[in-house]
Amino acid sequence: MAADPHHYRTQPAATSAMPPGIPYIVGNEAAERFSFYGMKTILVVFMTQYLISSSGRPDFMTETEAREWMHLFVASAYFFPILGGILADAFLGKYLTILLLSVVYCLGHLCLALMDMPEPFLAATLEPRGWLLAGLALVAVGSGGIKPCVSAHVGDQFGRSNRHLLEQVFGWFYFAINFGSFFSTLLTPWLLAHVGAGWAFGVPGILMAIATLVFWLGRNRFVHVPPRGAGYFAETFGPEGLSAIGRLVPLYLLVAVFWSLYDQTGGAWVQQAQRMDRRFFGVDWLESQIQAINPLLVLAFIPLFGAVIYPTVGRFLDFTPLRRILVGFGLAVAAFAISATAQQLIDAESTRLAAADLGPEAARWPSVGWQLLAYVVITAAEVLVSITCLEFSYTQAPPQMKSLVMSLYLLSVSLGNLFTAAVNILTRDAAGNSTLTGASYYWFFTGCMTLATLLLIPVVWGFKPREYLQQEADGTP
Repeated sequence: MAADPHHYRTQPAATSAMPPGIPYIVGNEAAERFSFYGMKTILVVFMTQYLISSSGRPDFMTETEAREWMHLFVASAYFFPILGGILADAFLGKYLTILLLSVVYCLGHLCLALMDMPEPFLAATLEPRGWLLAGLALVAVGSGGIKPCVSAHVGDQFGRSNRHLLEQVFGWFYFAINFGSFFSTLLTPWLLAHVGAGWAFGVPGILMAIATLVFWLGRNRFVHVPPRGAGYFAETFGPEGLSAIGRLVPLYLLVAVFWSLYDQTGGAWVQQAQRMDRRFFGVDWLESQIQAINPLLVLAFIPLFGAVIYPTVGRFLDFTPLRRILVGFGLAVAAFAISATAQQLIDAESTRLAAADLGPEAARWPSVGWQLLAYVVITAAEVLVSITCLEFSYTQAPPQMKSLVMSLYLLSVSLGNLFTAAVNILTRDAAGNSTLTGASYYWFFTGCMTLATLLLIPVVWGFKPREYLQQEADGTP
């Protein structure tokens, strides 16, 4: 392995202890996820209710158009991991790739915050839609490029001697993601409603700058696996690399359907909540704040699954990673069936109001408790699918292509969102609205997830796992 020019450690120590760089990675992830989910949480509401032109006139998008923009943005954010993974594994190494692309990430948030600048500034530069497009593009490049590198960088800190801690740390890693997401999902909708888009998009940008600083502070405590250089491509696309990719691609194609459903919690489910009775626990919630239940539940479910559910199920059967993913698929079907049922109630109430020519004050919308129940189910599915896929992808990737394989997994998120965007685009009428409306929209995706679950069964039974970890400093493979 090539020597590192900065004399950083390039291999994990042969120890059973927790690696010293983990707190910096976990802290960085909490702040970065606050940043990403903070802006994503308000994106659909901003585009449909707050977007104005440089002259001050409303420039709102239709609900269908806003869903398209949101899912295309998420698809882009999960496409750029491919480029980030190659950049890290072949040329710059994971640490430097993360640091440089984090700066791009911060610039993206700056562009989004500039949408709320005074009219003379906007008239002299870009229209708010232009700043929106520029900001989303930079955030997609920055956040997407660092995603596979951060999760692979976590795994690089471990060798065989402390392999038993890897599942625990990926649980912490995911805990940090949802810790940041929970607070940003509550705060940014409030900022948008009370102080405007500038602060609502600016505060996540400040948190991203803090995340970059925390990561830089941990530089001397990390294992820095050097890039492979010119030999990377021959190794990656040799027999071993192609074999590893070939085993994982069928799984990732089906996982894409899961992400198609899951990421609609930030689009279609937000729009559904607008037509629900959102008074719950004595509080009138904003439609985009309902999403906060997801990270809160993840924070509770991670220790519950790790300490109770997995050991209990393990007494009766070998609850392998792929079997966990299969159960998660089944729960995703149930979650969208619940949201489809809630939408049927909304459709029925809309019909009643139209037939008697009643005003909105006469509406008896279904309780948002329906959506909260769906969140409980889909969050359980997320823990089973997402955390498991992170660890499984890392261990199944040969050492020279850890970031690339993680990026292929993340590409499944991109494909899922592209599928959702394509459904909205292909069913759009001349007025810009989808013809797949009401409960039929939700039942369509429920059916897609049911098919993916059935197709996953032979993949689970036929998969032959092979585990790869980094070589330790004493030569232990």
